[in-house]
Amino acid sequence: MDMPVTPTAVGHLGRGGHEAVHAASVGLATVSDSRILDIARDQERVVVTADLDFPRLLALAHAQGPGVILFRGGSYSDHEMLDLLDRVLAAVPESELQCSITVVDRRRIRRRRLPIP
Repeated sequence: MDMPVTPTAVGHLGRGGHEAVHAASVGLATVSDSRILDIARDQERVVVTADLDFPRLLALAHAQGPGVILFRGGSYSDHEMLDLLDRVLAAVPESELQCSITVVDRRRIRRRRLPIP
């Protein structure tokens, strides 16, 4: 999870059987977005964020991963963010999350497969 995402998402995802870490808890709070993408790719993780730089970097590099779940549409309470994250996990297979940019807002979930031409 990137900095804009609630740290409570780690425990929430863990209770759902997913392995998750927050960037701040593993010493990545001050590293570049590119570095976070490199680490996520190496560890086969999906980046959960509200930062538009992650999809932009993947598009510019024509990268095939890592996957990104991007929260759009304003500020979310912790409860709203966790509910939306649950919606994404229920709607999109994990294998698709690994190779896509999944954009979620209060009304819908959209997915764009990587790489972006």
